[in-house]
Amino acid sequence: MLVLASASPRRQELLRNAGIPFTAQPADINETPLANESPRDCAERLAREKALAISQKRPQNYVLGADTIVVVDDKILGKPRDAADADRMLRLLSGRTHKVVTGVCLVTPSMLVAPSMRSSESTLDGRGARTVSEITLVTMEKISDEEIRDYIATGEPMDKAGAYAIQGIASRWIPRIEGDYGNVVGLPVARVYAMLRERAAI
Repeated sequence: MLVLASASPRRQELLRNAGIPFTAQPADINETPLANESPRDCAERLAREKALAISQKRPQNYVLGADTIVVVDDKILGKPRDAADADRMLRLLSGRTHKVVTGVCLVTPSMLVAPSMRSSESTLDGRGARTVSEITLVTMEKISDEEIRDYIATGEPMDKAGAYAIQGIASRWIPRIEGDYGNVVGLPVARVYAMLRERAAI
């Protein structure tokens, strides 16, 4: 059984749409970036911490952790703290191309971890953890002050990294992406599927 270490309805929907069976169990971790931590390192670390936190409780299961961040000018944009923070983020993204980085970690059940995996991969109590990340470039049109104000009023930006949802209202301002669309929503499904098949998890 695959356990998704996330409460994100978007990640759950992506897995369901791909026909990947799972159960969800959110991980409660501190998601604050570390000092001088690169965006990719941050996304991968948080994905790994989420997966390992749930793996401690579910050692008999495959556990999938993920974390998505938006990056502009080498600055990490997480979820906005409030409306003013959402306004700041949207102004930073308006009329520019930015990166979306999703870190993904798959932890293997302890009884299936081979000695070679223990020596070559991150482990926790003998459980192999494979961590990767995916990057997608997203181009956003110029957004007017009024559009930003109205968008924030819908509430859609408030629980999204970078204060927007590509699958929602914000799609009207995104004419082009380079890379995996699901990665921007919250999970690079093709990459995850390949990892699951590699580990014989499905």
